[in-house]
Amino acid sequence: MPASDSPRTHRPVAPPAVPARAAADERARPTARTTFRSTLRTTSRAGALRRLGLWLVLAVVVAVLSIVSPTFRSTFNLQNVLEQNALIGVVACGMTIMMISGGFDLSVGATGATAAVTGAAVANLGWGTVPTVAAALLVGLVVGLVNGVLIARLRINAFVTTFAMASVVLGLLFVSTGAQSIPGGTPALQWAATGRLGPVPVSFVLFAACLLVVWLLLTRTKFGHYVHAVGGNAQASRLSGVPVELVQIASFALGGVFASAGGLILLGQTSVGQPSAAADWPLRAIAVCVVGGVALTGGVGRIEDVLAATLLLGVIANGMNQLGIASDWQPIVTGLVILVAVVLDQHSRRKRVTAPAPAPAPAATPSPATGTAPRTS
Repeated sequence: MPASDSPRTHRPVAPPAVPARAAADERARPTARTTFRSTLRTTSRAGALRRLGLWLVLAVVVAVLSIVSPTFRSTFNLQNVLEQNALIGVVACGMTIMMISGGFDLSVGATGATAAVTGAAVANLGWGTVPTVAAALLVGLVVGLVNGVLIARLRINAFVTTFAMASVVLGLLFVSTGAQSIPGGTPALQWAATGRLGPVPVSFVLFAACLLVVWLLLTRTKFGHYVHAVGGNAQASRLSGVPVELVQIASFALGGVFASAGGLILLGQTSVGQPSAAADWPLRAIAVCVVGGVALTGGVGRIEDVLAATLLLGVIANGMNQLGIASDWQPIVTGLVILVAVVLDQHSRRKRVTAPAPAPAPAATPSPATGTAPRTS
């Protein structure tokens, strides 16, 4: 038979060899997955520590003061701590919204004093609690709206605007009252400022209600999303269709209302509208927010941490009084606490920015021989 007519012999074809690189990637994949999961667990633990760190510091301070000072851990003193710090906590609720939106308000003290004087004047007319509260809150709303319009529409710096507004409001207040206090108030306001619901001061319950309102606004509404977006990057938010100016105006209006609410609590505590009262509110409220992790540059902040910061600064001040430390030292300690909080916050943010992102598991390398990726188990 001719060679050309002989039957062809079919030999089995060996499967294509897997390239060495693909085999190496296959062997390395479990290690990459393990590293990825370990990084996620570490990041989760670090996030939990950041969220709970302030509360842990508060718990340690309370425990130490309770050990070294028997009077600090008394029920009466703890009630005083809650009652005394509820007022500045209410003001800090409004300051939180303004700072997250990218601004702050130095006129909250003037607004609170004006609200207290207005409330006392209306109460003296015998109109009752509701008109008194409404008139005082209206003062804060008007001042906040003016601040917001000047900052959002005219693009004036928040520091300059609110500092000037504080001077204007206080000047008008001193001129209209002749720099004299106005006695006044209602029984309902006195109960709200100094009463008790069981062992808890009513003023602290009001503070908790304000915290809940702000938490709902910032975490459960479109407005809260806009506030964070505007504070983080106003220009990008504007390009995305966010009504930046309206958000800023609304933030300062809410800040003015919360400042007026603090003025009403002050009126209930003292039964006097004092034009010179509340001068230290702006710095105290900003201090609470900064210690609570609210960024001065805007876009970042949690109202839960503002509660912890309010209690922490209040506990430190009260503990120093209980230990007999001179009041001259209290601003020094408060300033050091603020500086430490700012340094730690900046260090944490810098680490989050520079930390490398978790490496995902390597993708399978296609085999040149077959053009398909090797199967994974």
